[in-house]
Amino acid sequence: MRKLFLLLLFIPLFVWGLPADVVWHSQSRNSSESMPVGGGSIGMNVWVENGDIYFYLSRSGSFDENNTLLKQGRFRIRLTPNLNTTHNFSQRLVVNAGYAVISDGNISVKLWADVFKPVVHVSIDSKKAVAVEYEYHNWRYRNREIGKKESFQTSYKFGVPSGVVTSHDVITPSDCGITFFHQNPDTTVFDATVAQQHLLPYKSEMYNPLKNLIFGGKIFGNNIKYSGTCDGVYDNTDYRSYNLRSRSASKHHELCIALTDNQGTVAEWNNKLEGIIKAIDVSRDSKSSVTWWHKWWQRSYIEGEGEAEEITRNYTLFRYMMGCNALGEWPTKFNGGLFCFDPSYVKSDFAFTPDYRRWGGGTHTAQNQRLLYWPMLKSGDYDAMKSQLDFYVRILHNAELRSRVYWHHGGAAFTEQLENFGLPEYDEYGTKRPEGFDSGLEYNAWLEYTWDTVLEFCQMALDAHSYGGVDISKYVPWIESSLDFFEQHYRYVASRNGRKQLDDDGHLVIYPGSGAETFKMAYNPTSTVCGLKTVTDYLVKYLSSIGADSTTIAHYKTMSSIWPDISYRYVDGHKVISPAVVWARVNNTEPTMLYPVFPWRMFGVGRDSLSVAVDTWKYDPYVNKFNGYAGWEQTNIWAACLGLTDEAVKWNTLKLKSGPHRFPAFWGPGHDWTPDHNWGGSGMIGIQEMLLQEVGDKIIIFPAWPKSWNVKFKLHCSRGTIVEAEMKQGKAHIISVYPKNRIKDITVQ
Repeated sequence: MRKLFLLLLFIPLFVWGLPADVVWHSQSRNSSESMPVGGGSIGMNVWVENGDIYFYLSRSGSFDENNTLLKQGRFRIRLTPNLNTTHNFSQRLVVNAGYAVISDGNISVKLWADVFKPVVHVSIDSKKAVAVEYEYHNWRYRNREIGKKESFQTSYKFGVPSGVVTSHDVITPSDCGITFFHQNPDTTVFDATVAQQHLLPYKSEMYNPLKNLIFGGKIFGNNIKYSGTCDGVYDNTDYRSYNLRSRSASKHHELCIALTDNQGTVAEWNNKLEGIIKAIDVSRDSKSSVTWWHKWWQRSYIEGEGEAEEITRNYTLFRYMMGCNALGEWPTKFNGGLFCFDPSYVKSDFAFTPDYRRWGGGTHTAQNQRLLYWPMLKSGDYDAMKSQLDFYVRILHNAELRSRVYWHHGGAAFTEQLENFGLPEYDEYGTKRPEGFDSGLEYNAWLEYTWDTVLEFCQMALDAHSYGGVDISKYVPWIESSLDFFEQHYRYVASRNGRKQLDDDGHLVIYPGSGAETFKMAYNPTSTVCGLKTVTDYLVKYLSSIGADSTTIAHYKTMSSIWPDISYRYVDGHKVISPAVVWARVNNTEPTMLYPVFPWRMFGVGRDSLSVAVDTWKYDPYVNKFNGYAGWEQTNIWAACLGLTDEAVKWNTLKLKSGPHRFPAFWGPGHDWTPDHNWGGSGMIGIQEMLLQEVGDKIIIFPAWPKSWNVKFKLHCSRGTIVEAEMKQGKAHIISVYPKNRIKDITVQ
């Protein structure tokens, strides 16, 4: 242990941790060099090209009839006289306040999204009067056929039926504005999926977020009038431009884009939209949004110097991007979130519309999604976790229906490739299934029996209560149902295959199981049994703390006792954690023998079991083969959790170095798409674990941080504790601890 210095610094909280602005002094070539701007549930990709300001506009939850996550459109702002992009030009993202400013010294254009209502604001201020043209570009002015490769943006994946199109939007200009919306029909990919998966008799009782969904908005402002349409092409995609222009030149111009969605009639959608518009108060809304962003940054920070500066800056920029959807009803998607740009700039042969992203819009791949939300515990962003946890509550009934219909038992059967209505993705379920194959299983070599990822989200909810005192009462039925599924399903499987449900040790047998998508047909997969044990024990602790019914507590105590144990094996004489007792094949590259380290924290720094986990890291041939840093790969996290400082430095530096695009936190495509958000999320986790870990009541700071790297941090941990500390010139200092009595629990590794 290193000596711990208590530094009593009476410095206002806001002096440290304020993120630096991102500033560009030249215009961009195309949308791949865009800057993310957003708030609440809105994301914009903003860039300047050929002297004009462009931005894509996205909002979470904008799922079309094929479950593509559609953009609202593209906007171009043209000024007369135009921006001077060769002298005194800047495009600045004010990260601390969530807005962007584009300026040439004479003209200033500010873009921001209201955090608390779905409204985008554009304000133009100039020393001399300027005229403005606003163009709304819509490529869905007509039905668009979906090609086989392009269909990866939908929930049909490669199984898209012939003739399926992205249907056209409705665009209605008026004298001083433009209204636009996309309207889903009664019948969508939901209906096709329900029919495919033998659930038609139950369709009327199922949760369906797509039926009759309408989303879009209205463009309006001061001193503007409608000026007609024209057609064009941007990056291989034809579009129709609906144009507005200023009635007269002025030193000040304002534009608003109000957005909303609704499942119902167009009239109901219009009423909801008008209510949002009437509630706009630009001055008040701007102050409220800036205040929210300031509070976001005051919750936590990581700020490094020297060799740590780039990776901690990129940590901050990715956290900012997650904050842009902090209050959305739907979770941020791992495959680009709200900030996808034209796909040909990700892969040159993907000449598709700006709506494209690999792995779908409504498909929430759980192994990937989890990495976006784990780091929100230590960053204290519990409000932003709500959309991901609520996601499971919404689809709980449909998941429980699967268990009841297919196997006649209780519990919720959540799968890995999970639709926003709670069923397996259409193509992954299998369009060419053999006769008599279990209707509850996906006919898929990667995904069969892969249904334990839900346990990580259950643990996130339980941890959110422990860390931030979050009220998780509405999540408890979902957590219980997720555990009930495993007990009831594997009792069901055992009863069909033999006389007894438990093994000689009184444990349930998890077979067939799966170690993520990698170790298939596994017997007691370690990642599953660790998850079951951890979540059950934490649930019992929570239920006991709130004085829950004693029968319920006893039920889950009994359940905890029947879960199987972790399995081990020997490699070159070294005892290591095994991915399962046995497995039939290796199908992917996920070393699930390290899942007991993270996310389940049964092994690690400060624990007696550390040496076994370190030997697993060192000697297991699969671990060595699968090491990597792209996308969802977690080598950086495990190195930090094991206290392996040199390896943590190596892998986290690779993980969080600036991405290939102009904005540093636009990583990817990795295994998925660009911007790769599970790349950023796993990077956040790795840096956090280098700085702070917990073992029981003990808080360990700098467990895998090099003494030569100067850093300051403020992070959250269990029991409502917030720790602010720094490493400076090789010495660790505590700046503050809340509550103060927990300072006794802190040690420096």
